[in-house]
Amino acid sequence: MSVSQTEWFVTIGVTVAVLLFDVIIVARKPHEPTLKECAIYLAGYIGLAVAFGIWVTVHHNVPEKGGDFGLQFFAGWLTEYSLSIDNLFIFLIIMASFKVPRKLQQEALLVGIIIALVFRGIFIALGAVAIENFSWIFYIFGAFLLWTAYTLVKDTDHDDDGENGVVRFARRYFNTKNEWHGLKLFIKENKKTFITPMFLVILSLGTTDLLFALDSIPAIYGLTKEPYLVFTANVFALMGLRQLYFLLGDLLKRLIYLSQGLALLLAFIGVKLVLHALHTNELPFINGGEHFDVPEIPTLLSLGVIVAILSITAVVSLTVSSRRERQG
Repeated sequence: MSVSQTEWFVTIGVTVAVLLFDVIIVARKPHEPTLKECAIYLAGYIGLAVAFGIWVTVHHNVPEKGGDFGLQFFAGWLTEYSLSIDNLFIFLIIMASFKVPRKLQQEALLVGIIIALVFRGIFIALGAVAIENFSWIFYIFGAFLLWTAYTLVKDTDHDDDGENGVVRFARRYFNTKNEWHGLKLFIKENKKTFITPMFLVILSLGTTDLLFALDSIPAIYGLTKEPYLVFTANVFALMGLRQLYFLLGDLLKRLIYLSQGLALLLAFIGVKLVLHALHTNELPFINGGEHFDVPEIPTLLSLGVIVAILSITAVVSLTVSSRRERQG
């Protein structure tokens, strides 16, 4: 896929512009958004993602060379979006654990999303360099995703405590305050500097984003090897995440089989990566450095499997949770 510098500059510029718009809107009037406001913004972001995928299909697909970059984008975007929804569970736990006032949750979420973009941008660049120079990295990516899928199946209950090790370290070795002071991260009292709860919330969100980036980047590199598509799929997956948090609300808790669905999704991509690694094998201690004659999973089939897994997970989760509610 040939992406010009102009396309990169425009893409990054639009991303920064959208973030700045979000920051200005939120900072101007901190509030809990209405369902109508969330729905409008979310529909707009999803529309932009679909329009971008169509643009990639029209301008960058090369059928005679086997190019299917539009399908790769949609497969990557759906995968990253589903993983981002799992992020929301952790966000809910963090907000509840720290008792974040509803009108301040938008700010905390926005900062968390910006941190997530930064972390994912770093991992995307590192992943691109690794893939370019070390073809065997797909073995590691595949094994990591299979292990992640196993851990999701084994431990589907999210911890109710939003304070991770980094936050506990900050509480132990720095002066902290339990009272909220709006958007302030630090305050001074009696010539001492104290960390506010907002700082701890953002710290918790940031470290959580780092862990999720470790899962999401190998997953999308299993669907496309193009850094431009990896970056844009992540950007569109994170856009609207703040609105989705308020729009779904308690509905998130009804997606009781989301972890199992994501585990199946990551396992599928893990297998796809391992097959690709075997197909392009160059490691001398595996098959004498020769490639394996194994089938590779085409992008269209990958997209179909992703849609099927996510659809079945949502339908079964909502059906079973509704039945349990009726049964008391």
